[in-house]
Amino acid sequence: MPAEELLKRPLYVYDLPETLLYSLSAKGDQHATATSNTEIPPIKEAPASTAGDDEISHATSCALCGITSKTVADQRAHYKSDFHRFNLKLKVRGQPAVRESQFEQMVEDLNESISGSESDSESGSDDDADRLSTLVRRKAAISSPNQNDAPASHTSLKKRGAGKAPLIWFTSPQLPKEVSLGVYRALFSNTEQAEGDYLKCIRNKQLTVQPKSPHIFLCMIGGGHFAAMVVSLAPKAGKRQGAGDREAVILEHKTFHRYTTRRKQGGSQSANDNSKGNAHSAGASIRRHNEAMLINEVRELLESWKGLLDTAELLFIRASGTANRRTLFSYEDAILKANDPRIRGFPFSTRRATQSELMRSFNELTRMKVSRVDEAAIAALAADTHTAPVPMKPKAPSPAPPKLSKEEEEALLHTSQLNALIRRSKAPAVLSYLTSNKLPANYRFHPPSQYHHSPTPLHLAASLNSPAVVSALLVKASADPTQLNEDSKTPFELAGDRATRDAFRVARSELGEKKWDWEAARVPPALRKNQAEARERREREEAEKGEKERREKEMARLKEAEKDSKQGKVKLGVSLGSGGVQIGLGRMEEEVRGLSAEAKMRLERERRARAAEERIKRMQNRS
Repeated sequence: MPAEELLKRPLYVYDLPETLLYSLSAKGDQHATATSNTEIPPIKEAPASTAGDDEISHATSCALCGITSKTVADQRAHYKSDFHRFNLKLKVRGQPAVRESQFEQMVEDLNESISGSESDSESGSDDDADRLSTLVRRKAAISSPNQNDAPASHTSLKKRGAGKAPLIWFTSPQLPKEVSLGVYRALFSNTEQAEGDYLKCIRNKQLTVQPKSPHIFLCMIGGGHFAAMVVSLAPKAGKRQGAGDREAVILEHKTFHRYTTRRKQGGSQSANDNSKGNAHSAGASIRRHNEAMLINEVRELLESWKGLLDTAELLFIRASGTANRRTLFSYEDAILKANDPRIRGFPFSTRRATQSELMRSFNELTRMKVSRVDEAAIAALAADTHTAPVPMKPKAPSPAPPKLSKEEEEALLHTSQLNALIRRSKAPAVLSYLTSNKLPANYRFHPPSQYHHSPTPLHLAASLNSPAVVSALLVKASADPTQLNEDSKTPFELAGDRATRDAFRVARSELGEKKWDWEAARVPPALRKNQAEARERREREEAEKGEKERREKEMARLKEAEKDSKQGKVKLGVSLGSGGVQIGLGRMEEEVRGLSAEAKMRLERERRARAAEERIKRMQNRS
């Protein structure tokens, strides 16, 4: 079968084509390493350095011991030395590392105290290990677990295995050289991983070889969500059998969801109770009840699936957190045992516990991964990197900010102070600041690039619509209204309301026509102060009079409508909503006309409260 046909559809681990199955070969050395804790082997003396080891390295320092080696051979010898091993043991015990001089002094003191007490038949490595253990016990003041039973015996230190990659990779001559096929290591039992013959295991797992169709169990629990599924490893053919499509056979599946997680705070209610004590809120009581219900539902489900779980080939479980693991394992007559060798974790990231997520995880586990890597290109790139190292360019230092002169610092201070006073419309304070600091009324703000729109106090006051500051600057400080900004606009052209524009006209009237070139300042004809006040007062009175008339008409209309409603009469020739009788939206608009925004909101809240009370009364009457 051509390679394109093999890779055109997903490759199912338990049902591979025979031509591909018997042509697979393991890629590299992927024999399983021991997963159990192993003893640290005795440290041998460092071999003599060769000529090839004398090459200078760029990273030959030990951060733990605080030393720097000159060559790679020296660095390797240091890592195998008693000094480095002693500091490693101290770090594991949570103790600070010691310097080389301190270590040598400790060794000398130890040799003097135990000289002649060791047997001559013991090996040098045993002496070193025993000496280091004694030093660690003295330094940390903590005895080893076997100290009381065998004080002179070698203390075996445990360490975890080197770790294993989640995928096992294979190659085949029927595929291109850059294509590799991967199978998740979790699909193999512990015995199969210990043997390391993965090709034989894959061939024995084929559905055509196995006499009975196996199945696996998948389970996820967390955050109040639980999902479990038992899936047969023998799929059924889909509708498009010619294309090789298969559908998974789900023997059992179930999902639960309970509100157990504290919203916007995270963590379960039980975890919060254990850390802070029981909360007495209604939400906490609901979450505690839901946690208990979820535990009962999960355990009842596992009890009903006992037959399938006992015969399952593998158990894939995701249960992070003590509470979730206790739900599955820690109870009397538990169906699932935490030490079951069939239990596996999902070797990839998973999302919320749902049936669709379990199905995605099943497909991810049982499908072979296809990787396309051009090893020749990688080798060439690595060779180029080793032969021609590219020196790192030093980072250009950022230019230091220019140092300001004393005059520039004073200009920045005056600018910030004047801006603050003008923005708060403090006209007397602005005049006082200009006088006390002997600044001109046409003072230019600094730096000019940030104040191109409002370069002077008068420009800024006009753009902020502050008529009081504008009048004070023009009349009392004699500010020049003909000054232009970078947009060639005068202060008057920046004014945004009529009150500010009237301040310019009143100042023209009070200062006279000869004071400034008002035409160049683009200020309209002069306006006396009393005229401006009279116009403002007249407009205010007209507005109040109009509002008063409107309210009187509205009150008269409402009284007449109320009177007619009591007598049971309706005006003839008046259509609803035409102005005589307001209903619906028209009446609501009439009620809020002339009110402020705050009063409108208060009226709307009262209206909604009355409507809610009416609904409650109707519901009570019905019941």
